[in-house]
Formats: sequence, structure tokens, C-alpha cells
Amino acid sequence: MAPTVLHLRSETKPLEHRSALTPHTAAELIKAGYVVNVERSPERIFDDAEFEAVGCTLVPEGSWPDAPEDHIIIGLKELEEKDFPLKHVHVQFAHCYKQQAGWEKVLARFPRGGGTLLDLEFLVDERGRRVAAFGFHAGFAGAALALEAWAWQQSHPEEPFPGVESYPNEEALVADVKKALEEGTAKAGRQPKVIVIGALGRCGSGAVAALRKAGVQEENILKWDMAETAKGGPFSAFKPLWVLVERDYADPGTEEITDCDIFVNCIYLTSKIPNFVNMESLQVPDRKLSVVCDVSADTTNPFNPVPIYSISTTFRNPTVRVQGLKQGPPVDVISIDHLPSLLPREASEQFSRDLLPSLLTLNNWRNEPVWARAYKLFQEKVATLPEDALKN
Repeated sequence: MAPTVLHLRSETKPLEHRSALTPHTAAELIKAGYVVNVERSPERIFDDAEFEAVGCTLVPEGSWPDAPEDHIIIGLKELEEKDFPLKHVHVQFAHCYKQQAGWEKVLARFPRGGGTLLDLEFLVDERGRRVAAFGFHAGFAGAALALEAWAWQQSHPEEPFPGVESYPNEEALVADVKKALEEGTAKAGRQPKVIVIGALGRCGSGAVAALRKAGVQEENILKWDMAETAKGGPFSAFKPLWVLVERDYADPGTEEITDCDIFVNCIYLTSKIPNFVNMESLQVPDRKLSVVCDVSADTTNPFNPVPIYSISTTFRNPTVRVQGLKQGPPVDVISIDHLPSLLPREASEQFSRDLLPSLLTLNNWRNEPVWARAYKLFQEKVATLPEDALKN
């Protein structure tokens, strides 16, 4: 039997430096009998030569559409917006299963060409837990940028937070954030109070780790998860009785989102939930909140629990200012949907290492539980497509 061929495509999303495969995981796949073709890439954090050195075959950038139909195309972020049908099995994040803007056009390309989408976001084990996710580094990067944005506001309240670039490693990022936090704290006369919602998950734990490494004092980090949000939102400055009775904080006045300087949203959204903040809750007197980092970045999702902005931000333009506020400080939102690319090497290594056990079963993907579940979900989502979306 001929070996299964995996084709790692070059990413086309601007400033995306991560990779679903790394030289290490590619070497393991080759050792297991796979052929790994790797498109040359000017953006990927790993040099082409690193892949070639472990036995991968380098192929031209953007060559995946012409690859034989039985090659499995592996990528990370969504494909460019094109109309041609897709004939391959694609392993990637597609962002089209939660009715995001334009989801029909994205999804319909697969059945139109006889192709298949095995969405990385929905690869789950028998307990429903994702087998691999970028959550930790998304939270880490998001909290780091949120601290820098807050510090910037202290000295430049009318100027947007400037663009950022990927870092070679975590140490360099933490050094920059520490310096910014020290300067912002000196200007404000205090450290910021930060609330992380979804603090017990991968993303939330990454955010808390970044805050601690940057030097935010523990008493200034509020960690909320399902228990704390069970009462529903939006969470204004009003303190319900259960907070004062059941929570044992020295300062109950810091309990609610708008009483904190920074809000980092790290939940994994699957259905409609009460809003954490909305325009009305931002209009409360004495609001301190001035930076929101929506790590989930489900900007166009109708269920978005942070409906105070409507555009995704980028590394070049990291924040968008909330319009229409009549009192209190300005509020800047970070809604970058590829935050882990701020630390592309570490993020890629962790994700690909976690994904490797599943990758090793791709030669029998229809019968392997993780991939079979993803394929079943793909079929269910395709069945919801409007009929006209399937027309070539």
C-alpha cells in the first residue's frame, strides 16, 4: 500500500507565523511511514531548511490546489476567500461552524468539490475535550497585550495602541510587558486590576500565567469561571447579595467587571449566554474598565457575550475604541483572532505536539474516533447549508 501523503500548506493570513506541523512532529510522521510535503513559506516561524533536514520534501508555495486528490492538506488558519471547489481532505481551522459571517460560502466549497473539512477546532476525545488547542498561548498573548494597552492609555489616552510584531520567544515578550507595566503603574499611581473569565481553562490559565510573570500582584488578579458567572450578566458595578455573602474578598468593590481596569475574556463559546458587558453596563458611574481583550474573538458570532465592538483587530492595529460612551474613561478592545502568533514558535510546538497522536492516525481517518467525530460533524453542518450555496 502506498504511504499516505500529507501536504503542509503555507499560511496566507497576514502576519500568521505559526504552523500546524513542526520539524519535530514532521519527523515523527515520517518515521511512522508518512510522506510529508512542505510548501516553502516566507512567513512560517520554522525555516524551510528545518523541515528539509528531517526528511520533508519542499514544494512550491501555494501548490496545494494542484496536489493529487488523495493527498491530505494540512493548514492552520482559514483559506483565502476564493470560489473554486475543494477536492481534498483539509485539516485546518475554518471558522464556519458557528454561523460566522460568510460561513455558507466557506463551508459549501467542500461538498461542491467532493472535499472534506476536518476542523481542528472540533477534534475532541471521547469526553468531548479538544485534543489540541492554542488556548494557553492565546490567553498568554492576550493578557500581555492587554497590560501593554492599559499602560499605553496612561500616557497616551487619545492615541491608539501602536502595532505589535511576533516575538522570537516568551522571555522577550515578558520583558517588554514588565517594562510597560512598570511605566503605566508609575503614571497611574497603582497597578491595574484584571479580571479573567474562563480562568480555569487552557486560555484562562495562560492569561493568569502572563499576568503573574509580568508582575501583577495576586490580589489584583480576579479569576472567574463557571461558578462565578452562573448568575448571568451583564456584570455592572452593582453587587448582588450572593457576591457579598458567598465570596470572601477583602474588597468586594472589585468583584464586577466594570470595577476592574482590564477584562480578559477567555471562554469557549458554543451557545448563547448572558452578556458579560454591553453598552448599557459600560455607562455606569465610576467605571474603571478601559481595556477589554476578547481572546475568544468571535466577533461576528451572534452569541458574542461582549457586544461592544464589531470588527476584528490585527497586530498592525491591535485595538478598536468603543464608540458612544458618555462617561468614564475610553474603552479599547483587543479582538485579534490569531493571538498565539505573538509567540509562534512556542505556540506551534505545543499545539503540534498535542495533535501528533491524532496525526499519526490520519492514514485511517474514517475509522479513528477523533477524526470520525470531526467528519460526522462536517456532514451535519453541510446538511444545514441552503440549497443555493451548493450550486457551482
